[in-house]
Amino acid sequence: MERVECVVVGAGVVGLAVARRLARAGREVIVLEAADAIGTGTSSRNSEVIHAGIYYPTGSLRARLCVPGRDALYDYCAAHGVEHRRVGKLIVATEENQLPKLAAIRAQAAANGVTDLTEIDAATARAWEPNLRTAGALLSPSTGIIDSHGLMLALLGDAEEAGAMLALLSPLTRSHRTASGFELEVGGAEPMRIACSTLINAGGLGAWGVARGLEGLDPAHVPPRVLAKGNYYALAAGRSPFSRLVYPVPVEGGLGVHLTLDLAGQARFGPDVEWLGDVEGTVDYAVDPTRADSFYGAVRAYWPGLPDGALVPAYSGVRPKLSGPGQQQADFLIQGPDTHGVDGLVNLFGIESPGLTSCLAIADAVAMALGEAPEILNHSQGSQGS
Repeated sequence: MERVECVVVGAGVVGLAVARRLARAGREVIVLEAADAIGTGTSSRNSEVIHAGIYYPTGSLRARLCVPGRDALYDYCAAHGVEHRRVGKLIVATEENQLPKLAAIRAQAAANGVTDLTEIDAATARAWEPNLRTAGALLSPSTGIIDSHGLMLALLGDAEEAGAMLALLSPLTRSHRTASGFELEVGGAEPMRIACSTLINAGGLGAWGVARGLEGLDPAHVPPRVLAKGNYYALAAGRSPFSRLVYPVPVEGGLGVHLTLDLAGQARFGPDVEWLGDVEGTVDYAVDPTRADSFYGAVRAYWPGLPDGALVPAYSGVRPKLSGPGQQQADFLIQGPDTHGVDGLVNLFGIESPGLTSCLAIADAVAMALGEAPEILNHSQGSQGS
C-alpha cells in the first residue's frame, strides 16, 4: 500500500489550488482525478469572470473569500502569465423603478469591502456603450475575465514543482478511517490502495459521493445537494456590441441573463437557471436550442438591438448548490474536523460562483482548517476593488 501525507480528491481549480497550497507548505500531496484531464467540470464550464464580492451576504464565506481571493488572483495571474483582463462590468437598471436596487447593491458591496463601485447615469452609460438601454448603472472597474484553463495549468505547475503528484483516470471508489488517518481504494486501469493522514474532498459535483462513501463520517454532516444547470448562448455572427460585461440586477437563483466576454472579445449570454434537483449519474451538458427563446426578452431589456435568431447554443455548466428554488442562497461549506469530528478531513460542498475567483483564498481556508497559518485571508480587511 502506498503511503502519502495528503490526498486531494478532484483536480478542478479549487482542488489544484489546495494541492498547491499544501505542497508549498511542505506536505506530500497526491491529487486524484476521475476524468482524463484537469478541470473538466464546473471549473471549465462557467463565465470565466473574476468576480468582485459585490452581492454576497456580509460575513458569509462567499464575501469573506471572494474579496481577498480576487486580489490574490489578479496578482497570481500577473506573476504567472495567466491571460486575464480587467474589462469592468456595468450593473444595469433597465427601468426607473430598479434604481433603488442599484443603491442597495452598492451598499452591500461597501459592507463587503468593495469600495470602488461608481454610480453612472443613463447618459454616461450610453456614451460608453451606445447599444445599451438603461435608466442608470453601477460601474465595477475591477471585475475581469480570465483563461480558466490557463489558471489551472499554472496551479498544477506550481503544485508539481513543490512535489505534488497528479493521478488522472483515478476515481476514489472506497475510503475508510484508520487509527492514523484514511485508507483509500482507487480505481482506474491500475487500481491501487493509498494510506494518508489528510484527505481533502474537493470533488465538486462529486463531493457528496466522496463524503457518503467515507466509512466513519456521520451522514448527518453530508448536506442535501441541488444541481442547477446554466445554459450559455453566443452570437451567431459578429463581435460583441459591448466592450464591458453587462449584468442586469440579480434574479432568484443567480445574477440574471448577463453578457460576458471571452478573451477574444466574443459575447456570451447566460447562464439561465435550469433546476435539476439531485440527479444521479452522468450530467447532460447538451444545450437545448429552444431555451434561447426565453433569453431574447431578458437580453433585450438592456440590448434592444439583439436581432431575431442571433443566439446559438454555446455550452452549459452545472452548479453544485446547497439550496433550491425559492430558498435563500446557501453559503459555501468548508467542513473541517471542528465540524464533523474526523481528524485530517476537509469536505468542500456547494463551491460554485465565486469559487473560481476565490480559489486561492479557499485553499488558504482549507489549510487553516487543518491548523496551518493563514497567508491570504489575513489581508482581507480593507481590500479595495470589485
